[in-house]
Amino acid sequence: MPQHSPLDLAEGDPFGPHNLPYGVFTTAAEPQRRRIGVRYGAYVLDVHALAEATGSAHAAVLSGPTLNPLLAAGRPVWKAVRAELIGAFTDPALRGTVEPLLTPLADVALHLPFEVADYVDFYASEHHATTVGQIFRPNADALTPNWKHLPIGYHGRAGTIVVSGTPVIRPTGQRKAPTDAAPVFGPSQRLDIEAEVGFVVGTPSELGQPVPLTAFADHVFGACLLNDWSARDIQAWEYVPLGPFLGKSFATSVSAWITPLDALTHAQTPPPERDVPLLPYLDDSDAAEPGGLDIHIEVALNGHVISRPPFSAMYWTAAQQLAHMTINGASLRTGDLFASGTVSGPSAEERGCLLELTWAGRDLIELPTGKRTFLEDGDEVTLTAWAPGPDGVRVGLGEVTGRITGK
Repeated sequence: MPQHSPLDLAEGDPFGPHNLPYGVFTTAAEPQRRRIGVRYGAYVLDVHALAEATGSAHAAVLSGPTLNPLLAAGRPVWKAVRAELIGAFTDPALRGTVEPLLTPLADVALHLPFEVADYVDFYASEHHATTVGQIFRPNADALTPNWKHLPIGYHGRAGTIVVSGTPVIRPTGQRKAPTDAAPVFGPSQRLDIEAEVGFVVGTPSELGQPVPLTAFADHVFGACLLNDWSARDIQAWEYVPLGPFLGKSFATSVSAWITPLDALTHAQTPPPERDVPLLPYLDDSDAAEPGGLDIHIEVALNGHVISRPPFSAMYWTAAQQLAHMTINGASLRTGDLFASGTVSGPSAEERGCLLELTWAGRDLIELPTGKRTFLEDGDEVTLTAWAPGPDGVRVGLGEVTGRITGK
């Protein structure tokens, strides 16, 4: 009986040659040697070793311990490397070269795949912003007057971006309930998640030169899932008047796998219809390609799915976010990460954070182990997602998992 080859995937595997997300891994034999890999089914390929074996002209940018040299190389190199990888997995003549360079995912450790430069988080879901507005401003307009004129965002803390699987320590800080006479200090009692999609910048830009909508794909390498952990009680007390700070900066989890934009071409979809005219630098009505992405996210708490947020419902696209982020002349750096903000849909089961799902703690979420509102120590949250690919196959996005621990 012939031995099964790791190159022979089950039909419809979401991590086939149509996908090939990039990550960084180590093995038990060489725990200090970080290498660039791509995921193929339940295996990871040593990309630099393949480039050396095939005489690729791009071996140098694939030889380091992070994706940053590849990110900085620019779109023509991204496309060339991807074409080489697809060829390696689909050319029968290369099977003997590729197979020895595959390692089971179960036998590797995955690491943060790139060095994060700057981090920006947006607030791009109309459904999320509306629900939050209704929770906190029940007698006023749910959306602020600027919301449909520009993508609202804030600069976060790049140094606390962590890879999937990293434990999340419950943050401590000041909090003050409306009925309290003075603030108290202690661990957050309203620890939350935010299901988001992040975008990784490769090609930098010059200071003073905005990046137009049409240049999005020249600067953004790929996408990943992201969980922006949020301490709602700390956030509520500190955020007026300058916005999120300690309630957000303690940890943001990202997938170990970065999906190239070129793997998501079949997921492109028009954004929701907009009812407010946009200024020219944000107007994508005549864009050559639709700016939305049809990404289907699932949020699981302790293995139980509690929400399915649809990224296709996002009001502001990633291209608009990038254009607005640089319209004042702010420059991009290789390794910049910007996130969509909480992904939520129009229905209750499509809300992307516990703040919405529990209506700020008023309602309980029912789990097989009992009812609850915000996160408890020991809770594990996992985000998974897929997008449409060629010929009906799905493109899998790498999962994001984090477990809450006490001090």
